[in-house]
Amino acid sequence: MAAAARCFGPEREAEPVKEARVVGSELVDTYTVYIIQVTVGSHEWTVKHRYSDFYDLHEKLVAERKIDKNLLPPKKIIGKNSRSLVEKREKDLEIYLQTLLATFPGVAPSVLAHFLHFHFYEINGITAALAEELFEKGEQLLGAGEVFAIGPLQLYAVTEQLQQGKPTCASGDAKTDLGHILDFTCRLKYLKVSGTEGPFGTSNIQEQLLPFDLSIFKSLHQVEISHCGARHIRGLVASKPTLATMSVRYSATSMKEVLVPEASEFDEWEPEGTALEGPVTAVIPTWQALTTLDLSHNSISNIDESVKLIPKIEFLDLSHNGVPVVDNLQHLYNLVHLDLSYNKLSSLEGVHTKLGNIKTLNLAGNLLESLSGLHKLYSLVNLDLRDNRIEQMEEVKSIGSLPCLEHVALLNNPLSIIPDYRTKVLAQFGERASEVCLDNTATTEKELDTVEVLKAIQKAKEVKSKLNNPEKKIGEDSRFSAASCVRPSGSPPSVAPTSASLPQPILSNQGILGDE
Repeated sequence: MAAAARCFGPEREAEPVKEARVVGSELVDTYTVYIIQVTVGSHEWTVKHRYSDFYDLHEKLVAERKIDKNLLPPKKIIGKNSRSLVEKREKDLEIYLQTLLATFPGVAPSVLAHFLHFHFYEINGITAALAEELFEKGEQLLGAGEVFAIGPLQLYAVTEQLQQGKPTCASGDAKTDLGHILDFTCRLKYLKVSGTEGPFGTSNIQEQLLPFDLSIFKSLHQVEISHCGARHIRGLVASKPTLATMSVRYSATSMKEVLVPEASEFDEWEPEGTALEGPVTAVIPTWQALTTLDLSHNSISNIDESVKLIPKIEFLDLSHNGVPVVDNLQHLYNLVHLDLSYNKLSSLEGVHTKLGNIKTLNLAGNLLESLSGLHKLYSLVNLDLRDNRIEQMEEVKSIGSLPCLEHVALLNNPLSIIPDYRTKVLAQFGERASEVCLDNTATTEKELDTVEVLKAIQKAKEVKSKLNNPEKKIGEDSRFSAASCVRPSGSPPSVAPTSASLPQPILSNQGILGDE
């Protein structure tokens, strides 16, 4: 059964009951290993120890804590692995552990805590181990400017400790003082929080269900979060003034969970600095320093209005989600790199009104059949369209006239199996064919020669089509003649206007051919 996550709040539970039961044993090589199930509140895990480990624990506790020497069942030399002895020892060792836990009901001695793996799974043990680590290495880590990795369970333990209102050094060992953690976290710039898929270690603890508070981090510039429950995370907004790069993966079901965690408390909200209209119950500060946001590999189904809170974003990764429509991105005036690969996009109509300044656009792995919405993205330099449903070469014309486009990927679309696919695609770029890198492969001189041939053939087809359509030519000549004859009565004949702002009619086939 998964461990239940406790909610944030001022009311804390009483110290959870600790139990240790020996639930079985197994023979490893020539010795017996005893399987211990440890339970603290709703959390439980298993630990394995041979008898010699118990003996070492006992010797240390006798020396350090003056416990009864005869408390531990004695050693046996003969028949130590016999089933009858092992079964009796299981019961005796369980009584031994239960007696120790009853003797130390609060914070267990460090040697006992490590024996029962409290430093991995139990709140006091986790925070003590973390505090000691940062006491010894904290300054070195901060000075190196490296990313500090921590787990959701550790953050949960620190959060719980702070909310219990206990002394910061309950064990009496100055190295395990909670103050070492708080001093480190308030100065840390680069943080990585990585959870686990499924139960953590040998426990029943599901890290993605654990609530934790990140408000102890006051100076973050970069944070990476994965395999956590975004809805259970609080306090990240404390880093809004400094946070420039944020990655939240395998954790969120909506953008709002990440960007506006406090919005759930209000019916209506608007970002700070917005001209307010209608009933607004909250004004929420923007992420004023955030320029890079990675929300890939989540379960996000739409680009919601919370993007208003990231006005300075330049790089946005929403790949591997379930987004069906490009929406709300018109609020991101600084956005230059957008990754929407492996979503559920089927149409790009009107996308230029949302992505005016975009330079890199990744649309691989969607459901696109048409590229008609891309024809006005005049700043676009890199475009990835792999793994879509584009069949017609005609669709490439929508991007062929883009003046800055340099890199295009179209592999694994139906059109990519057309004979001479590369040269036919490059021909759509006209005079810029030599500047375009298709499918991460530079254009060769041979391909450019073929492109020139294709362009010449296309021009010839266009001329022939016009020459073979006399009705259209006569109709055009008639309209031009009528236009030149209609003038006010008594007015002298006029010369055709030569202003550059007005079009000059083409009156003959020589004009067409001469231009070419």
